[in-house]
Amino acid sequence: MKLNNMGRGAKALAVSLALILGVTACSRDYTLAYLYVTAKTSATTGLINAYAIDYQTGSLLPLADSPIPTGKNPVALTTMPDGTALFVANHDDSTIEVYNIGTDGKLYQGATYNTLGSFPTALAVDGGGKFLYATTTYQGTATSGTGGITIFPINEATNPNTVTLGTATTVNLGGANLGNSPIGITVSKIGIRQTSAYVLVADQETTSGGTPFGIIRVFQQGKDSSGNPTATLTAIPGTASTQDPTGTGFAAGTSPGGIAVDPSAGFVYVTDKSTNQIYTNTMIAGVLAPLKNGSPTSTGQFPLGLNIDPRGQFLYVANYNSNTVSGYTISTTNGSLTAVGTAAVATGPTCVAMENALGAYLYTSNQLDDSVSGERYDAHTGSMTGIQGTQFSASHLPTCAVAIANGSHATQLTVQ
Repeated sequence: MKLNNMGRGAKALAVSLALILGVTACSRDYTLAYLYVTAKTSATTGLINAYAIDYQTGSLLPLADSPIPTGKNPVALTTMPDGTALFVANHDDSTIEVYNIGTDGKLYQGATYNTLGSFPTALAVDGGGKFLYATTTYQGTATSGTGGITIFPINEATNPNTVTLGTATTVNLGGANLGNSPIGITVSKIGIRQTSAYVLVADQETTSGGTPFGIIRVFQQGKDSSGNPTATLTAIPGTASTQDPTGTGFAAGTSPGGIAVDPSAGFVYVTDKSTNQIYTNTMIAGVLAPLKNGSPTSTGQFPLGLNIDPRGQFLYVANYNSNTVSGYTISTTNGSLTAVGTAAVATGPTCVAMENALGAYLYTSNQLDDSVSGERYDAHTGSMTGIQGTQFSASHLPTCAVAIANGSHATQLTVQ
């Protein structure tokens, strides 16, 4: 079992010794990062495809033990900030599975945890890796009504180096609701624009007359007397829920498809799959305000997942019905988006994953043709070029994807 307590440095040293001693192989490959893609596969079990990302080309090489079994209908996944663990939300099981990630990128299954609500839809981890947040379609064991958030403390043991989850809690809204259909969640970082972390939830609602509309609910992460984060979430002004089934929140178009916040925590973006647009909001102390000029921005048809590159310069959107990825530059002044191009991918892209080791490659999970597409994006312009070998085979009905760096730098490994 090759877990992270073995150290990336030790692995690099072993490779260096092999080179000094003259150990050779048929070819050599540089693994930059690892990519994980969940797939529904069947009604009874899901799978996780695991790949190594080639440093020079961005091509994907399936790991030896891939695919890895998971629960029923895995719809979302996220990782620890340091890449030591992967979390998977299984919608039909109402569970969260934890996988520890080895230095070789392999997944080692840990414990399975029940969410406090039914049918999880999205996952997010805070910047410090202290809490895992899961949105659920319903509260408790109900199969109707409004949604909720399950909050898990994250425990990192040092010996062995494994990650577990603590006792789950939920958001206390005084008997009120989170919303009828929470579809996405993200957590802002503490930085130059924000002194607190905020949990943001994109929610799909419908008026009493049947008209759909989207809202964003924002909660401030609590702190103890020492300034450490706690499991408490406090709804900020403008987002407090009511007993009305629709509650209240910040406007987010008609039918939200995904939500993201930039690394500076100053700008929040939501895709609208009904109007084929992205809505931009500025955020100050957790309060959102629509960008007056430059929002919304056009996308392809039925935009779903979106992601922002590690430098905070570019945003990319998966357009499910157009079979494309749209790219945009992000203004550092007001967060406005400027289109930089569109790349054709395979059929039915759902999520965009971006590796943060080199900051050069992005990938889409393509639900309708069981594949992963890869693009190299220019660090100066954001323009995209298809990488060598794209498309890459995946298990049936891919749902989403996430990438982690292979240590601080790409390391060399031998391919037999």
